Amino acid sequence: MASSLIIFSFLFIFSLTSPSSFAKPSSFRPKALLLPITKDKSTLQYTTIITQRTPPVPVSVVFDLGGRDFWIDCEKNYISSTYKPARCNSAVCSRAASNGCGTCNSPPRPGCSNNTCNSIPDNSVTGWASSGEIATDVVYIQSTSGSNPGPVVQIPNLIFDCGGIIKGLAKGTVGMAAMGRHNVGLPLQFAAAFSLQRKFAVCLTSGKGVAFFGNVTYKFLPDIEISRLTTTPLLINPVSSASAYTQGEKSSEYFIGVTDIKISDKSVPINKTMLKINGDTGFGGTKLSTVNPYTVMETSIYNAFTSAFIRAASARNISRVSSVKPFGACFSTANVGVTRVGYAVPEIQLVLQSKDVVWRIFGANSMVSVGNDVICLGFVDGGVNESTSVVIGGFQLEDNLIEFDLASNRLGFSSTLLGRSTNCANFNFTSTA
Repeated sequence: MASSLIIFSFLFIFSLTSPSSFAKPSSFRPKALLLPITKDKSTLQYTTIITQRTPPVPVSVVFDLGGRDFWIDCEKNYISSTYKPARCNSAVCSRAASNGCGTCNSPPRPGCSNNTCNSIPDNSVTGWASSGEIATDVVYIQSTSGSNPGPVVQIPNLIFDCGGIIKGLAKGTVGMAAMGRHNVGLPLQFAAAFSLQRKFAVCLTSGKGVAFFGNVTYKFLPDIEISRLTTTPLLINPVSSASAYTQGEKSSEYFIGVTDIKISDKSVPINKTMLKINGDTGFGGTKLSTVNPYTVMETSIYNAFTSAFIRAASARNISRVSSVKPFGACFSTANVGVTRVGYAVPEIQLVLQSKDVVWRIFGANSMVSVGNDVICLGFVDGGVNESTSVVIGGFQLEDNLIEFDLASNRLGFSSTLLGRSTNCANFNFTSTA
């Protein structure tokens, strides 16, 4: 299995760096675009490869679902003949909502230019922000039909932040790929470059997953079409949740309106006002994240949630054992069966805008195997000062297809694909082009 993943990585990178694979900007108009997503086993972060610069260089970056800006650490041998710093008061600066103008006292190089608009690249893993400059460069990306990869296409002037702090990111990565709701987030830049629908979808796994940009029918092996998605409104938090931001800036992250949390159809007794976003402070609510490996809950919600789950598990004769950090509730697998959708444990339900719109979390997305016949509830305590009450993390998103329609401001979700006899690792990365 490991050798096949290595071969896949090599072939994918080779396809993006082979000169014969590049399509001229006007020769092919893609219907949609494609990025592979890989889970880093050490940090549990999700990474992708974006090819940029002249000559082309494939760079590994952390996939940040709610990130505002695509940023690259330019201190790491950034060499490109097509790099262009964004001049102060230019259209690029305006699109990036940058009001600052900077100078550099060192010899000019990427990340150090005079009369260039400033950026504040945000490392959302560590919560550290730094200074940088806004720039553009050529980017190459694979197109897709929804079933297979297609020709590689070129975006001549993709906006990004040159700068950032990579400490805390997965080994080998040099920045973060921002998928957030902002003009310079990658989904809207990709859409603008090829007049695509302002829509993207993410399908994470513990190995190789995929992200789609544009409007396609999602198909996974063995010839399974994922078309029936439950939808719910995407909510806008009026206060930015970035490490550093300007006054009045809205959050680029994706919030949904969870109204109730149930375990085995029974409501968890929590203060439901915490599930709403406070319009003045931006606190509260529920958001989706790929930089949090597990779902994070404010302490009072977490305590009520885990207590309810432990009671429901006990009713099934599932025995609790000692906790294993960072988890608070762990169990023996002795009396736990295994089904197509994971361990047979109490079902978790996130109730959305009505009682009929429910995100169901089964054992595959709720229980983490920690070895020695022990499984733990994959939710963690975020503390009493957690700004967002519930942050749905990467593990809970795995093998769920989630679609972000930025034009209609709605989220579509499949619940687990395991129930449809496929998973997010089953996209066919073999090109038919």
